[in-house]
Amino acid sequence: MSLPPFEPRCADYADRVHDSFARQGAMQTLGARLGLMAPGAVDIELEWAPGLTQQHGFLHAGMVATALDSACGYAGFTLMGADAAVLTIEFKINLLAPARGERFRMEGRVIKPGRTITVCEGRAFAVEASQEKLVATMGCTLMAVTGRDAIQG
Repeated sequence: MSLPPFEPRCADYADRVHDSFARQGAMQTLGARLGLMAPGAVDIELEWAPGLTQQHGFLHAGMVATALDSACGYAGFTLMGADAAVLTIEFKINLLAPARGERFRMEGRVIKPGRTITVCEGRAFAVEASQEKLVATMGCTLMAVTGRDAIQG
């Protein structure tokens, strides 16, 4: 997917994403790391690991969904105000092929940003011998949350 043509509301959006990502235990559990980051776009990358698979050795669909959800969430977060946090309010995933690869790249891209609701699309790629194969797509809706002490960026 190409990079969306959006301007961030916060000049320090990249620092905010890095700080938030570092606090996310789920991404640590997956061994995930941030890849590409731009206003309205975030990639998350992870290596294949036996503890992330289903019974046939493919990356489990739940792991694919988790990483895609975070990629979309952080893509939306790059465009939110300094006082906002992000929560997913809905997603739909299409599993297109078994997630078989040495590593995986999850793309999150903002389609329509908004003050409260943001719509994103995600794509998951399995990477094997430098060849990428599309294994899943996601439609994701996010909500900007402000004014709640328990929910911070």
